[in-house]
Amino acid sequence: MGVIEVKFQMKGKVFRVFDVGGQRSQRKKWIHCFDDAKALIYVASLSEFDQVLLEDNTTNRMHESLQLFKQVVNNKYFVNTSVILFLNKIDLFEEKIMVKKRSLTIAFESYSGPAQDIDSATAFVEKKYRGMADNKEKNIYCHLTCATDTQQVQYVLDAVLDTILSSKLKGCGLY
Repeated sequence: MGVIEVKFQMKGKVFRVFDVGGQRSQRKKWIHCFDDAKALIYVASLSEFDQVLLEDNTTNRMHESLQLFKQVVNNKYFVNTSVILFLNKIDLFEEKIMVKKRSLTIAFESYSGPAQDIDSATAFVEKKYRGMADNKEKNIYCHLTCATDTQQVQYVLDAVLDTILSSKLKGCGLY
């Protein structure tokens, strides 16, 4: 598995999206793809807070995702790049928190919010991701997503398009 490029057209604009995967062995292969990126989409799985990596059964998946996000968001290639953060699998996260009564403290001992409160749990995780940026003024647009909800995906893609176009206009001094 390596870098996979997908091109698509939406609202008259052509987009190039690179799926770089998340496995450690793949990370050094993709940074060169982004030297002129207008926006960076980072997808993190909310539901993996209670799981470990396949290649390292002692490292929590969400901790690993946070560390990778930190490396990416603070990388010199992305200083002027807007970051769109998808906290994905909200449906599975909600099931684990609300139905299976799994506690976010599995991953974060510092979580002190209500045990079965999805809003508090998602706000905590979002704050963790935002806290990874060294530049606290960095534009990070966060969306809670469920990739199998096609209406929500369309809404989010529209929001992403607006973000990218706004970023492009700012770069030209028009916004």
